[in-house]
Amino acid sequence: MSQAKNHDYHLVNPSPWPFVGAMSAFVLAIGAITWMHQISWGPIAFGIGMIGVLYTMAAWWYEVIKEARHGDHTPVVQLHHRYGMMMFIASEVMFFVAWFWAYFNTALFPAEVKDFARITATGGVWPPKGIATFDPWHLPLLNTLILLTSGTTVTWAHHALLEGDKKGVKYGLWLTIILGALFTCCQAFEYSHAQFSFSEHIYGATFFMATGFHGFHVIVGTIFLAVCLLRAYQDQFTPRHHLGFEFAAWYWHFVDVVWLFLFACIYVWGHGSAVHGG
Repeated sequence: MSQAKNHDYHLVNPSPWPFVGAMSAFVLAIGAITWMHQISWGPIAFGIGMIGVLYTMAAWWYEVIKEARHGDHTPVVQLHHRYGMMMFIASEVMFFVAWFWAYFNTALFPAEVKDFARITATGGVWPPKGIATFDPWHLPLLNTLILLTSGTTVTWAHHALLEGDKKGVKYGLWLTIILGALFTCCQAFEYSHAQFSFSEHIYGATFFMATGFHGFHVIVGTIFLAVCLLRAYQDQFTPRHHLGFEFAAWYWHFVDVVWLFLFACIYVWGHGSAVHGG
C-alpha cells in the first residue's frame, strides 16, 4: 500500500535506450565523417551506427506505446507530452530558420559576396550567373499540390478517428502515406535532373540543404504515419486516446507549411530571370 500510485504522473522505469541511442549516434557521426574523408572503415562505422539508432528508435517507441496502452498516459501526462511535441516542432522550426537565413543572406545581398572561394562566387546577381534554376510552375508546383493534398487526407483520417470511423482512418492514412512517398519520388527525380550540384556553388549548397532537409522530414513523417497505420489496424487508437496519431498529424502539417515557404521563397522568388533547367 505504501507503494500505491496516488498521483497522475508517470515515473518511467530505468531504461538503457538513452545511453544506447547516444552511443549509436556517436558511432553514426564518426562513421559519416570518416566516410566523407574516404577512410576505408567509414561506411562500416556509419552502417553500425545507423542500425543502432534505428533499433533504439523502434525499441524505445515500442515501450512508449506499451505505456499508453497500459494506462500510464493520464490526462496530465498527455498534456506534458503535447508541450514536449510543441517544443520539438519549435526546435525544428529553428533548423529551417538557419537554412532560410543562409539562403537569404546571399540572395538579398549578392553583390557583397566576396569571390574568395569558388563556392561563394555569385557574380553580383541572384541566382548566380551560370545557374539554370528549376521552373517553379512544373514539377515543384506538382509536388506542392501533392503535399497539400496529403495534408487534407491526414486531416480526414483525424476527423474519422474522432468520429469512430475506423475505415476512414485507414483510408486517410493510406492516401497520406502514398502521397508522401510520391512526393519523395518526385523530389528524387528533380534532384537527378538538376543542372547544378551541392558542392560547386553557394546556390546549390543552400538549395539542396533547405529542400533536402525538408525531404528528410517528409521521409520521417511518412514512416511516422506508417506506424500509425499499423496501430490503426491493431485497434490501438480510440476517439479519446490517440496521442501518437495526433502528433503524427501535427508533424505532417508542419512539413506542409515549411514546404509552402520553400516553394514561395526558393522556387518562385528565387528562380530569377535565369534559364530554367531540369
